[in-house]
Amino acid sequence: MDIMRVPKRRLNERTQQPLAQICKFWLQGRCNRNPCTFWHGQTPPLPQSAGYRHTKTNTPYCNSKEVLISKTTAGSRIAEPVQKPSLSRCNARTPPENTPNHNSKAVLITKTGEGTCIPQASQKPSLSICKYWVTGNCTYGDQCRHLHSWHNGDGISTLAKLHEHKKVVTGIAFPAGSDKLYSGSTDGTVRTWDCNTGQCANVTNLGAEVTSLICEGPWIFVGLLNAVKAWHIPTASEFTLVGPKGRVLAMIVGNDTLFAAAEDGVISAWKGSSDANSPFQLVASLSGHTKAVSCLTVGLNRLYSGSMDQSIKVWDPDTLECLMTLNGHTGEVTSLICWSDFLLSGASDCTIKIWVATEEGPLKVTYTHTLENGVVALNGMTDAEGKHVLCCSSRDNSVRLYELPSFSERGRLFSRKEIRSIEVGPGGLFFTGDDTGLVKVWKWLEETKVAACS
Repeated sequence: MDIMRVPKRRLNERTQQPLAQICKFWLQGRCNRNPCTFWHGQTPPLPQSAGYRHTKTNTPYCNSKEVLISKTTAGSRIAEPVQKPSLSRCNARTPPENTPNHNSKAVLITKTGEGTCIPQASQKPSLSICKYWVTGNCTYGDQCRHLHSWHNGDGISTLAKLHEHKKVVTGIAFPAGSDKLYSGSTDGTVRTWDCNTGQCANVTNLGAEVTSLICEGPWIFVGLLNAVKAWHIPTASEFTLVGPKGRVLAMIVGNDTLFAAAEDGVISAWKGSSDANSPFQLVASLSGHTKAVSCLTVGLNRLYSGSMDQSIKVWDPDTLECLMTLNGHTGEVTSLICWSDFLLSGASDCTIKIWVATEEGPLKVTYTHTLENGVVALNGMTDAEGKHVLCCSSRDNSVRLYELPSFSERGRLFSRKEIRSIEVGPGGLFFTGDDTGLVKVWKWLEETKVAACS
């Protein structure tokens, strides 16, 4: 360090210690050093002298650590850690070598009155994304406590960002054996993406909001207002299935039947037909919910439906009769998945519940996991080691990755707005779609055996 560049400091006449000086650049509103060796305030701190204790200071000095010896009423002296100015100016663009960032595990060493050194854990990093970094305005760089990344946790990378949709992504489908990815949005379009180039290969404008989208075998099903569009991929033929009333919010295929849930609380059911001109026949309308049905899943030889009326209904897929109603949530049931012998449900009441069948017959809640925000969507997969990972999108614009059955958090994915769609693909791939219209392609870093939940 060039000692000639050290700013001249005015000394206290009695103690011969440097006095704090007000930063002239701060007064002009253009100091960009963080931390700065000069005082940011209208009045500099009082000089440290015997008989005075400054139990709280906001002095933004950095680097060096000293011990302030203060006088107590009993005449004894107590050692307290305090920071003094460095002899060199801190450069905000080049953080000090030992400054911990959000990835470090540094400890602070403080001096006690007996002269022993005790390690203390440094301030824990935040698990939230830096809002200033998102807009490109964070000046803290690596010293920022908040995340400067769209995800945290090990073993996950972003492969692609597909930006073409203008509104909420309501469904993502990756047909087995296909090299095309399909996504639907409330901007009224279904986009077809080439998985080899990452480019949009085709846009179909349906003239109405796409409120759900799934695939089954060679078929793509698109939920619209008062209808479902069925596309046969090999022949590019298209069929319109009528019956639902209002927006079709969820669809699922089970027992060779297509189920579509609508805003009026009714679930429409179609069976396959040999008629080439009308390959689907409406066979039933399942009534029972008092409000819109928001999610569906199949498993354990049952159909499950979640509703804005806060209930879950269990249906026999053969007879299409309601077998039981599950009441456990105190908010809208937003997502359902079946995994092995368990039913998992997420709701706006900030809980995930795990249901299991009992000897008596009805399903019972065996575990409730509470979050800070409402649940938007659930899906599940297995990681490279075969461990079960639950993906939970919540209303804080993030997806939490929980390892089951412990519910220990493996990491988080972040977005500018809520992530409503989570879809699992082959070879360690999975996809998310958010309210900005962005579709992201993610991948486990190691070779994985990923299986979607049934």
